[in-house]
Amino acid sequence: MLDVLGLDADAERVYRAMLMHPREGVAGLADRLGMSEDELRAGLDRLSALALVRPSHQESLGFMAVGPETAMEMLLARQQADLAAQQLRIEASRAAAAQLIAECSSLRPRAVEPDSEQLVGPEEIRAGLERFASTVRQEIMTFAPGGAHSAEDLEASRGPNGALLDRGVRMRTVYLDSVRNHQPTLDHVDWLSRRGGQVRTVPTLPIRMIIADRCQAVLPMDTADALTGAVVLRGAGTVAALCALFEGVWATATPLGTAPARDVNGLPPQEVETLRLLSEGLTDEAIAKRLGVSPRTARRVAAELMDRLEARSRFEAGVHAVQNGWLPASR
Repeated sequence: MLDVLGLDADAERVYRAMLMHPREGVAGLADRLGMSEDELRAGLDRLSALALVRPSHQESLGFMAVGPETAMEMLLARQQADLAAQQLRIEASRAAAAQLIAECSSLRPRAVEPDSEQLVGPEEIRAGLERFASTVRQEIMTFAPGGAHSAEDLEASRGPNGALLDRGVRMRTVYLDSVRNHQPTLDHVDWLSRRGGQVRTVPTLPIRMIIADRCQAVLPMDTADALTGAVVLRGAGTVAALCALFEGVWATATPLGTAPARDVNGLPPQEVETLRLLSEGLTDEAIAKRLGVSPRTARRVAAELMDRLEARSRFEAGVHAVQNGWLPASR
């Protein structure tokens, strides 16, 4: 019955028997269930992996079953984490495809092509973006990673943004959650909102990107240095894939002005993402860059998560996070 929650039939039988006969040892439970002791211990191993049993002082068994209410909450939390991880994998695949498109485009000869255009260096990028904005008629969608922008840059962007909004262009922008702590960005977003722009935030963004009228997109050639160069893409299939990437992120993003919702474990999105990045082995510096925060902030968040997980190392934190249902079980 609980196979939909990731618990196989034999492990479920063992779990139910432990609840009904909490003082029974391995031999007794195996006899009641018609299992060999090896089969029963295999079931215990699966229950342990799901954190549905905990150590017991009974020497004959060594484990005791977690109460059914707590156990079901943990299984449901694990399943929700698995679904969230699957969505992240889908978005990561789209992001990887987008980056590959940009990198491959940068390797092409700089001949004029109908479906792409290269912009090399800050001056070409600036001029290209001005031409790009002048052609927008209906909608512009933007991923703006990298954390908070300077007050000067935000002020300078008001002219072009205001011109687009005055023409009736629908403007949607996704920033990082970290900008919620930056007052100049909050002031800029308030200005955008009053003019009709829409802004949401997420813990991390896959790539810097601007899409105009669902028919052309601008991506950086090098994610590490957006000023190196950019590529303008107009291929229908490519732009459709990038639009799908944007809409997927937009649907899960939180409007600025609304607090990001915590997950079933009480973790805000930025902490969930930090935990995921920790489990992937990223350094504090790499995590800071992805979140758009300082390395000091990344170290503080990581240390707080490890403390809550009672972990002495990042590896142990990953193990405990999976056992607690904070992260999905995966290879």
